[in-house]
Amino acid sequence: MSDFFKHETAIIDDGATIGEGSKVWHWAHICAGAKIGNNCVFGQNVFVGNKVKIGNQVKIQNNVSVYDNVILEDDVFCGPSMVFTNVINPRANIERKDEFKTTTIKKGATLGANCTIICGNTIGKYAMVGAGSVVTKDVKAHALIVGVPGKQIGWVSHSGEILDGTLMCPRTKDQYEIKNDELTKLK
Repeated sequence: MSDFFKHETAIIDDGATIGEGSKVWHWAHICAGAKIGNNCVFGQNVFVGNKVKIGNQVKIQNNVSVYDNVILEDDVFCGPSMVFTNVINPRANIERKDEFKTTTIKKGATLGANCTIICGNTIGKYAMVGAGSVVTKDVKAHALIVGVPGKQIGWVSHSGEILDGTLMCPRTKDQYEIKNDELTKLK
């Protein structure tokens, strides 16, 4: 194990890999097979399963369970009490661990408080899922998703600012363009 902070109430199973500078707070549980990058933060009551890969600088707020087959790339933000699923049709009396679907959250994406990500979907780079939304299909890079089921209502910049018709980030002044229904940042 590397140099990271573990609160005295946190449980980290033998075999978990946790990168330097990461912080595991109150009552969090990191399972043995988890692979976690550098400078991550795990809030109170976070659970990370065995077959989970987490990149660098990921922030997972309180009361989030990251179940098996979830991949979080660098700089992902998971808001408080957001939900990942891992089986499409769960039943208590039928074991379906061999049916887990892989869910990938790409670099820089934000998942708002209390949103739900249905398994088997990919959230694109720098996308933003609004609080309480339910994602039932893949999300494009930079897309702003809200509602139940989640629908794209706009675009966001790398820094998470909602873009207007000029496609210029109000924070950084970076200019974006839409080509083939995809947003890209101009050089």
